[in-house]
Amino acid sequence: MGREFIDLFDEWSSSYDETVSGEDQEYKEVFHKYDEILETVVQRSGNVVLEFGVGTGNLSEKLLKSGKTVIGIEPSKGMREKAVKRNPDLKLYDGDFLSFPKFDQEIDTVVSTYAFHHLTDDEKDKAIGHYSQLLKKDGKIVFADTAYLHEDDKKERHEKVKSQGYLNLLKDLQTEYYTTLGVLEDIFKNYDFEVSFEKLNEYVWLMEAVKK
Repeated sequence: MGREFIDLFDEWSSSYDETVSGEDQEYKEVFHKYDEILETVVQRSGNVVLEFGVGTGNLSEKLLKSGKTVIGIEPSKGMREKAVKRNPDLKLYDGDFLSFPKFDQEIDTVVSTYAFHHLTDDEKDKAIGHYSQLLKKDGKIVFADTAYLHEDDKKERHEKVKSQGYLNLLKDLQTEYYTTLGVLEDIFKNYDFEVSFEKLNEYVWLMEAVKK
């Protein structure tokens, strides 16, 4: 459920914002147009938003500033502390994609950026199944995350990163559970979502799914 990465994110919380700003050359392409990617997710979101993998609160901040009601879920204590310091009014809970509190408010959009890959494909399936019960007709899931067109694209990406000498990035791509658009499309369709994909940079795709 992604919790195997908590220690990593507790440690990363102190330098995460420098990484996403493009200061780390190795991850520069991954976070290219980072602010624009977050803004795109905000623009596609409804009024009452459930955000998974809040991190240091970058997306939460933009959602709140746009006037949306935001409920945040984040398993890392280090990240939660950063997010609350940035957004004192944020409703933020310890949890993950599969384990989170029940809410009295009706959620119309589930969002996440740079986090869904922490789940295995089976866990991704379970998560979307949960959200299909949480959302009513026309409710939306709006995720932005690294994914591959297909298995050949995955192999080519790994070879490119290896040739660039980006061994930390290569380890991340090989260790975490980045999947293909085909797998994601099947998962969303299995739970009566109509899904579309839009490429936002060399790594990241916007996944927008609407409940039928």
